[in-house]
Order: sequence, then structure tokens, then C-alpha cells
Amino acid sequence: MPDLRELLHFYAEAGVDTPLGDEQVDRFAAVEPVRAPVQAPPTRTAPQPERSRPEPQAAAAPVLNKTSVPDDTKIALARQLASSATTLEQLREQLAAFDGCNLKFTAKNLVFADGNPNAPIMFIGEAPGREEDLEGVPFIGRSGQLLDRMLAAIGLDRTGVYIANTIPWRPPGNRTPTPLETEICRPFFERQIELANPKLLVALGGPAAKALTHAPEGILRLRGNWKTHRTAAGIDIPVMPTLHPAYLLRNAAQKRFAWRDFIAVKMQLRTLTQ
Repeated sequence: MPDLRELLHFYAEAGVDTPLGDEQVDRFAAVEPVRAPVQAPPTRTAPQPERSRPEPQAAAAPVLNKTSVPDDTKIALARQLASSATTLEQLREQLAAFDGCNLKFTAKNLVFADGNPNAPIMFIGEAPGREEDLEGVPFIGRSGQLLDRMLAAIGLDRTGVYIANTIPWRPPGNRTPTPLETEICRPFFERQIELANPKLLVALGGPAAKALTHAPEGILRLRGNWKTHRTAAGIDIPVMPTLHPAYLLRNAAQKRFAWRDFIAVKMQLRTLTQ
């Protein structure tokens, strides 16, 4: 018989570290199975009368600021006021008193026009910027300075042109005017064109070109192509859509296209005034 110590040493070398008894232990039999509790069958109760549920109430409609969105009534009022003006000065006064456009309440000044109202050519932009809003004069900022240089390149200055915008108040943050804001101002700038009665219109930028001609194309397709603006009196005025000076300040390479447009304007103006 081997010595007990030698046997234990053998087991330890073999990796045995748990002593076992002389008899086998059935580990599965030692654990009793867990049985789910038996549930009693549900008792039946008499049906309860169904209670009427309260009907959900409709959410209250938000109250809109009356000066936030121009409605048809205000547009009709704008048409009435614009058509009643017989001079540009009267139109300016009507526009200054008009409270139907929300842009008036955030702008500092009304930006009506600049230049010579008797000039044969009229330039129309989209809306005033910060400098224009402070001074109440269109195109006097950086884009206006570029416009002055463009006019000088074809032999013109502000004494020989009339300058206005489709929107006479600066939109907050120089954002793009909404279609409703353009429509509420449309009777005024269309009447302004009628009263000034120019022989030629130059639309500075896509929004002005679309407002004057109702063309669906973008300004890069419109520019350089003569269009027509028809007044309420049925008079057709040639329109040259061209790039806005503010766009040219950001895209100097496009100035060559504006130069071509201004040359075409110069030639057409010479033909119309002969």
C-alpha cells in the first residue's frame, strides 16, 4: 500500500483539490424542482354597465398676431390705397401710413426710392439691407456702392436713374421676404412703376425679376434675356433681369455677365430715348 502522504502528493500534482466522500452524491436529486403555483380559476362576475367616456375636447386654436401674416383683407386694402395715389409723393404717404405688412413693425425706416423719378430707366431690387434701413435710402451699402460703379461704367449716375425695391421695409436679419409679404407690397411697387412711367426696367436679382415678370426660372437663366412687365393700365415695359450687386460681391467671377447685361441696357436705352 502506498503511503498516505505520497497518495495525497500524487493527487495534488494531478490537480485534485476537492476531497470526495466514499459514496456518490446525486446532485440533481438533492435539488427539489420548483413548481409553478396553481392558480384558482377566475370567478365570473356579472357584467358591469359600460360607463360613457367623456369626449376629448379639441385643442384650442393658437391665437395669431394680426400683424404677423397679411390676409386677403389687407391685400385688398393695399390695392385700394395704392390705386388712389395719383403722385409718387402721395404713394409714399399712403405706404408710410399702411400697417398691413408685418415688416413695418421691425424696420427702422421706410425705404421708398432714390434718384430721379423722371428718369427713363428704373432699377428695382428686392428689399433694403441694414444700411438702407438706417438711412431710409435704397442701395447705399456695399452693394449700392458697387451699383454706382456699374452705373458709371455705362455713363449713368443716380441723377439719371430711379431706384426702388419690391419690399420697402427691411426683413429682420436680412432674411428673404415671404411670398405673402411680397404680395402685400405688390400693389405699391406696381403703382410706383406706373407713376414713374419709365421706358425701361432693370430687375436686380431673382426675387425682383420674378416679382416683375412672373417668370419661374432662376436668375442665372433669366439674366441677359429681355422680359416684359405689364402695368395695370396695360402698358408693356421692357425688363432686363440681371444679377444683384450683393451677389456679385460674393461671386466676383460673375461680374462679366452683369457687364454684358448693362451693355445691353445701355444699347436699349439709347434706342428708346432717340
